[in-house]
Amino acid sequence: MPQLDEKLEPILAQVIHRNAGEVEFHQAVREVFESLGHVIAKRPDYADEALIERICEPERQIIFRVPWTDDKGQVHINRGFRVQFNSALGPYKGGIRFHPSVNVGIIKFLGFEQTFKNALTGMPIGGGKGGADFNPRGRSDAEVMRFCQSFMTELSRHLGEHTDVPAGDIGVGGREIGYMFGQYKRLTNRYEAGVLTGKGLSYGGSRARTEATGYGNTYFVQSMLETKGMSFDGKRCVVSGSGNVALYTMEKIMAFGGKVVACSDSNGYIVDEKGIDLELIKEIKEVRRERVSEYARLKGAGTQYIPDGSIWDVPCDVAMPSATQNELTGKDAQTLVKNGVIAVGEGANMPSTPEAIRVFQDAKVLFGPGKAANAGGVATSALEMQQNAARDSWTFEQTEARLATIMRNIHDTCAETAEEFGAPGNYVMGANIAGFVRVAEAMRALGVI
Repeated sequence: MPQLDEKLEPILAQVIHRNAGEVEFHQAVREVFESLGHVIAKRPDYADEALIERICEPERQIIFRVPWTDDKGQVHINRGFRVQFNSALGPYKGGIRFHPSVNVGIIKFLGFEQTFKNALTGMPIGGGKGGADFNPRGRSDAEVMRFCQSFMTELSRHLGEHTDVPAGDIGVGGREIGYMFGQYKRLTNRYEAGVLTGKGLSYGGSRARTEATGYGNTYFVQSMLETKGMSFDGKRCVVSGSGNVALYTMEKIMAFGGKVVACSDSNGYIVDEKGIDLELIKEIKEVRRERVSEYARLKGAGTQYIPDGSIWDVPCDVAMPSATQNELTGKDAQTLVKNGVIAVGEGANMPSTPEAIRVFQDAKVLFGPGKAANAGGVATSALEMQQNAARDSWTFEQTEARLATIMRNIHDTCAETAEEFGAPGNYVMGANIAGFVRVAEAMRALGVI
């Protein structure tokens, strides 16, 4: 495990002590701290005024009860969260996650990562994250609606287009955003379109928002490949997950000439050596809401379904972990390197463990960390806010062109920052330092608050 700068060791110890048991949050903080020693060496003043301690402490943490009734009349109680982490650059901005694994530590790690990710976009947005330990899988539309309405009844008092602007995340798509926006409008008696992003096109959403995280990750990896004189064209790719991010990562890889041979869900993964049939997997996941095993059943010969295995056993040139945190382990990384992987782009938030990242870096694999590579979703959310504020609606092509420019700029910022601090090609260090400096400079300008 890399050594921390001696000035950062007591700060990390304090974070761990004050946030006991929140291992994902500890992991996210340590990963950033491992890069900050280089900054402290050049700018020791960043260690003054408890600046780093303040960056690690959320401005506000909200935990609340969410009661709701299922279709049989039975009452259920879930727990809702919103961590408003940092507003130095703008209103809190970050998704809402509905998943049984959600707890305050998960939300804090996501909010911490979001703060730096949002800073890298160059857009005027701060960092936050929210969610609930509710599982929408297997629930009827009416049950999901009642849950979303109950959740928003409490959360609404903490939101506003100049205060906090949530979006979707795992378990929260267009359906859930629509129900929450409707309840917010009902409670406030205002059509405040900019208070939620990821909305449907019929009520203030942005074209290309659905595709943005997956497209953006692919643009980032394409930029990394170009530094080595390569591209996606002809590359064999594996994309974990089969949700929104994974589906549109696959779509853009195919548009760039790559072939996606495997994707997954929480039950297992499929391998199609001819290349995943994008329209079929979209139909299964977005319309039928079924498992990826259904793909293998429908395709038949030539397609494999492997339950409970590791998708990273499938040989590939490019790996795109796009499911959830810590899904790609050190052992998985060793397998990928042995099988010849040349680039990895994180579509999910912190999907690679610290051990996996070290394996990739030691092997000189191009590695795009999530806070940079998957920033396209929140960047396009900020573009949605911009359109809402102007009472405007852009074309898909106009929005995607802005997204492509933003992702290239993020790539170049990370690469140039890594070079400046003596670690050329280290996108992890470049992303951490560039994001930290932008947030830190804004915080210093605002005084000790």
